[in-house]
Amino acid sequence: MSFFTHFGKFILMIKGMFTRPENYRMYWKELMHQCAELGIGSLGIVAIISVFIGAVSTVQTAYQLVSPLIPMSTIAQIVRDTVILEFSTTLTCIVLAGVIGSKIASELGNMRVSEQIDALEIMGINAKAYLIMPKILAALIVIPMLVIISMGLGIWGGRFAGQAAHILSTETFDRGLLYAFKPYNVTFALTKAYTFSFILTGIPAYYGYHVQGGALEIGRASTAAVVTSCIMILLADYVLAAIML
Repeated sequence: MSFFTHFGKFILMIKGMFTRPENYRMYWKELMHQCAELGIGSLGIVAIISVFIGAVSTVQTAYQLVSPLIPMSTIAQIVRDTVILEFSTTLTCIVLAGVIGSKIASELGNMRVSEQIDALEIMGINAKAYLIMPKILAALIVIPMLVIISMGLGIWGGRFAGQAAHILSTETFDRGLLYAFKPYNVTFALTKAYTFSFILTGIPAYYGYHVQGGALEIGRASTAAVVTSCIMILLADYVLAAIML
């Protein structure tokens, strides 16, 4: 199918989510379940990636700063800005697109193939609102929190690596960390986090919800969902950077 066909079906899917809930308690319970699944389930991988990203940033920045005229505290500034502006948002969300996106696409695809979605619709339940909306809302709640945690762990990882490799002391790192800090960078990073959260849940939900066939098609839909989500995240990253910076 063409891009416009997919885009039109995606818009109709999003539009179909906004209906009056049949049972508020049931929707609230599903939202909390998805928050736990997406947030707590992804916390470990986010923590590991963030620490090593910060550590590698410190080591590589120190390797490139060979001029004695540049103060060592500049390393902390570079690590701080790169972690906040790019690594903790884009790279983390690309990893989450693989973890969360494949899970959502395969889960909804399996429900479509096994006719569980059809059963929900026969029972008078809006399947789009019950199955997709809690996932998107949960991502909009927990993924920005994971990004904030990633920022802190990334900067701490860079600070620890600088001390462990005898590149710069913690006092020098802290001095550079606080120098010329722009709070707008955090606002920009959270804007990207909310945008990426919608992308890495909405697109896999679309592919999983519209699966046709059997187990082979579920695998293909899961792969296509992850690839498309990663491409759209990178595209949105460029567009937001061009507009907001």
